[in-house]
Amino acid sequence: MRIQRALLSISLLAALLALPHPAASAEEQAAAAARMAAIVIDDLGNNMAGTEEIVGMPFPITVAVMPFLPSSQKDAEAAHRNGHEVIVHLPMEPLKGNKSWLGPGAITCDLSDDEIRKRVHAAIDDIPHAIGINNHMGSKATVDERVMRVVLEVCRERGLFFLDSHTNYRSIVSKLAKQIGVPCIENHLFLDDVKSKMHVLNQIKLLQKHLREHEPCIAIGHVGSGGKITAELVRQLPGTMENVQFVGVSKLVR
Repeated sequence: MRIQRALLSISLLAALLALPHPAASAEEQAAAAARMAAIVIDDLGNNMAGTEEIVGMPFPITVAVMPFLPSSQKDAEAAHRNGHEVIVHLPMEPLKGNKSWLGPGAITCDLSDDEIRKRVHAAIDDIPHAIGINNHMGSKATVDERVMRVVLEVCRERGLFFLDSHTNYRSIVSKLAKQIGVPCIENHLFLDDVKSKMHVLNQIKLLQKHLREHEPCIAIGHVGSGGKITAELVRQLPGTMENVQFVGVSKLVR
């Protein structure tokens, strides 16, 4: 009797597995086939040109807001309200340039561990809805293991990921983040490191090329000088790039 019941159960299971599954909708098939990309826009927080257009973008992006500036909290709130992800755009010391250009609360390599920790916590506290951090400048800081260890430890404490803007190809951030246990991902290209429409269009072509060969892709643009050009061209991306799904950068962090 037990053997007969077991055979009957196996037969029923086989019959269920043989039943045809409902076909996926066209939308579900397209989403499954789409390659994923994230657009990150830096330098919000200081009423810069293009901010309103970026915050009003009709598809998901990530805005990186600098702390302690006149419109830092307003920009973060507006972006969050419109469904965009918010991260802290943390000023960090570059190899070249005047430290005073970084703005308030900058992370420089001459600071003590305690001061770095204090400044990172304060920056996170200043930006509403922040779920991650990326570096503003930072070509010197992101190769300094002591500095980055403290920054990443704060990320771990606060449950934030780190996006390495990759302003220095020798950056140790990803390797160190893995050791510390912090989710981390790297930027792949800058959209507007040259402030011209032609250059941004060429960078968008590189984004498309990257997605044909790799997945995902993160591209960083900026408000400020050239910000309206960047916003205009970014707004057009979903209509010009087939089989690409634009998402907040947190969706790509592993």
